[in-house]
Amino acid sequence: MDFEESYKRLTKAIVAEHEAVFERLDMRQLDAFMDEIIRAKHIFVYGTGREGISMRGFAMRLAHLGKSVYWLMDDTTVGMHEGDLFLLCDGRGDVGIHRRIVEQASKTGARLAFITGLPTGPLVRRYGDCVLFVHSTVYLDEKHAEGDAPTQHDVVETVQPMGNQFEQHVYLLMDVIAVLLKDRLGMSYEDMEANHRNIE
Repeated sequence: MDFEESYKRLTKAIVAEHEAVFERLDMRQLDAFMDEIIRAKHIFVYGTGREGISMRGFAMRLAHLGKSVYWLMDDTTVGMHEGDLFLLCDGRGDVGIHRRIVEQASKTGARLAFITGLPTGPLVRRYGDCVLFVHSTVYLDEKHAEGDAPTQHDVVETVQPMGNQFEQHVYLLMDVIAVLLKDRLGMSYEDMEANHRNIE
């Protein structure tokens, strides 16, 4: 197979993967997730690695929507309290580096919302007030370790390496959610642009 054929095959497969993941999203979970964002006094956003890169884009859009939003580990981030919301992207539902962060966040009285590809993960089960299950293959998913054995969660197979599919889909999904939030908040794209950084 030559280079052009490989490109066409791969791009078609990736687009089809994302279409399948979008179709499986639970609308009740999505509705609850959006309501949590709208109600929150302050929103704290976090994720590690490429998941974190995807969530930083969402944090920017939340700011453009007029929300009080902080990237969790920035030096200017304020304290977390009751009435606030902590949005954590944790594909495995139990990423080791997140454990202490989640434990501490749970003591503040803030609500904890997880974006995850494994809703049965220990952190999600124990601390999740709100869960948005992205039906996408995450890094170190059990099905890769166990060959073709079925898993306990319903995710879309991928032709991509590692956690590519999940990380890509989180970015796309958060962009869709930002537009839906814009509509629910009664805002326009012009309103969002008015909140954009104006010193570039």
